[in-house]
Amino acid sequence: MSSLGIVSPQSMHFSEPLPLQSGASLSDYTLVYETYGTLNADRSNAVLVCHALNASHHVAGMYEGEAGSKNIGWWDNMVGPGKPLDTDRFFVIGVNNLGSCFGSTGPMHGNPATGRPYGANFPVVTVEDWVRAQARLADALGIDQFAAVMGGSLGGMQALSWSIQFPERLRHCVVIASTPKLSAQNIAFNDVARQAILTDPDFHGGDYYAHGVVPKNGLRVARMVGHITYLSDDSMAEKFGRELRNGGYQFNYGIDFEIESYLRYQGDKFSEYFDANTYLLITKALDYFDPAREFGGDLNKTLANTAAKFLLVSFTTDWRFSPERSREIVQALVANKRNVAYAEIDAPHGHDAFLLDDERYMNTVRAYYDRVWNDIENGVRA
Repeated sequence: MSSLGIVSPQSMHFSEPLPLQSGASLSDYTLVYETYGTLNADRSNAVLVCHALNASHHVAGMYEGEAGSKNIGWWDNMVGPGKPLDTDRFFVIGVNNLGSCFGSTGPMHGNPATGRPYGANFPVVTVEDWVRAQARLADALGIDQFAAVMGGSLGGMQALSWSIQFPERLRHCVVIASTPKLSAQNIAFNDVARQAILTDPDFHGGDYYAHGVVPKNGLRVARMVGHITYLSDDSMAEKFGRELRNGGYQFNYGIDFEIESYLRYQGDKFSEYFDANTYLLITKALDYFDPAREFGGDLNKTLANTAAKFLLVSFTTDWRFSPERSREIVQALVANKRNVAYAEIDAPHGHDAFLLDDERYMNTVRAYYDRVWNDIENGVRA
């Protein structure tokens, strides 16, 4: 397997207003995206990869002139020549969602109505809004139907939403480490993280740009809370245990344990590159995702109009989006007599497992994309 090498982001501007679920609309917005591989003549080999909370359009490859792991795409182990999602076969698209802080229009950008950054006035967006924006980008690229739409975690919610909102526009739906809706516990974790940001004195009601500050303390705590939920107890114990940084207790409220050092490092790093308003928006999108709500909570009815074939993958130690939640989706698809494959991977890494290199996981995805490719070669279209 080889790397994609140097890649470059692209952008596309949209002037037609995008109606949002909240009743608001967004006009004059830009989507930043990257593509890898070559679109074939009949445009049948396109795969959309949807990103999770703190990721972006930079799915794979690296940027010219930048050094360090931050330069490498967040799913570079999954996407590229000879990799499970093989760019020698597929034309892969990664899109940065609206409200993000990585290029697409978000709170940091200018509000056409005021000429100042949107800040807290950026409209709340949902998973369904993101999917409609992605569909507009697909239209502009001349892609009527995706061979597959794929995502992990929040990206998996988007993939599932694609199968519900635009059933005729994807042939395969790949949902990894995701859920049909957040549990009360998950919503609680998100609210604690948001409260850390909202109560930071440097937040200034979301207009901290005008004050030349960043609510770093709030972002640090938010990231620490989130990061705890992405790891399993076993992986924490294996990595850190109760190791002490200095060999003994300091009897103060500084850093005694290695896990404390790790979490503070992750929080500090996150606060340097992520936008607080974006964090609030994206965690709310997570909380609001509940497509069965329009069907009285009946997931079977929700998925009745889907037409895609499905792959779902979960991980045994993922307590944030547990296997039980993936099984709910699988059972509803089976009840609707959909073509669905399901893999429950015994992996120790918690929710973060969907980003890692577990051989069984990678082989499962690779084998599924072999099926997707066979459909393309045999001219199978939904």
